[in-house]
Amino acid sequence: MFTPKYPPQDTAPPVTATPTVISTAVQPSAPAPIAPAASNRPTVQLTPGSALALAAGGGAVVLVVGAVLVSMLLAVAITGVSVAVVAVVLRLLIKDLHNHR
Repeated sequence: MFTPKYPPQDTAPPVTATPTVISTAVQPSAPAPIAPAASNRPTVQLTPGSALALAAGGGAVVLVVGAVLVSMLLAVAITGVSVAVVAVVLRLLIKDLHNHR
C-alpha cells in the first residue's frame, strides 16, 4: 500500500557517443583584430529639443497612468462603502421585521 510506484523504464534506444580526439598541443596564435560591425541602421541622435519632448512625453504617461489607477481605487472604495451601507440597512430592516411579530 505504501510502496512507491516507479514509472516504466524508457524504451528509447541508448544514445552512443563517438569519442573525440583531444589534442594537448598548444598552438600559439595572435588574437585577431575585431572589426566593428557595419550597420545599415541610422544612428539616433538626441537633440536638446527631442530630449525635452521625450521627457515631457514620459511625464505625461506617468500622470495618465496615475490618474487611471487613482480613479480605479476610488471606484473600489465607493463600491465598498455602498455595499456596507446596504448591509446596515438590510440588517436594520430584518431586525425591525423580527421585532414587530
